[in-house]
Formats: sequence, C-alpha cells, structure tokens
Amino acid sequence: MGLAGFEETYPRELSGGMKQRVGMARGLAVDPEILFMDEPFSHVDALTAESLRAEVIDIWSAQDKNPSSILMVSHDIPEVVYMADRIIVLGTNPGHLVKIMENPLPRPRDYRSPSF
Repeated sequence: MGLAGFEETYPRELSGGMKQRVGMARGLAVDPEILFMDEPFSHVDALTAESLRAEVIDIWSAQDKNPSSILMVSHDIPEVVYMADRIIVLGTNPGHLVKIMENPLPRPRDYRSPSF
C-alpha cells in the first residue's frame, strides 16, 4: 500500500492520504468476501489515487485471494468508468435508484483510449 518505512509511525503523524491507505489495508487484511468503500481515493493526491486504483483492481483480479465483489461509492466519473463493471446511478431527495448500467469497456481499461 506504499507505506513501507512507516511501521513505527503513530497515526497522528500520518498524512490524510497515508491514513486512507491504512484504512484500505485494514479492510483487505481480513480477506473479506465483499469490500465496501466510500470515496476511498478522495483524500489522496491524483498520482497516489491512480496507483491505489490499480492496486485495488489487481487485488480484486487475483485468483487466489480476493473479495468476490467490491462496492464503491464515488462522485468521480472517470474513476467509476475505470474501476466498475456495473454502475448504479443514485438520485437525491429522497435517495433513489436512477439507473443501472453495465460498463462495456474491456479490462484493462485505459484512460486515454477513445472509447473511455
């Protein structure tokens, strides 16, 4: 998770992004069947978020150990298109289901491809 060298660091000494990575590592450490993430990359810089997205996808795609499903809440549309196989759009006041759509883009997805 990119935290090597910080094993002896107190939580109060970690940056917001480092705390976010610790939270993700804790969630994955218990080998969950389903992983729930709420805006998991919102408190990290763009480069860190990009590498963490790839790491989560690699962990999820591994055949030996992985969560069978990942449910992620995000407002970042490129992030959703990059990561999700199924996208659920929710409305507000009160919260309601607007649309469920399958992501037709094949993996691995490339931000720079015209279809993206």
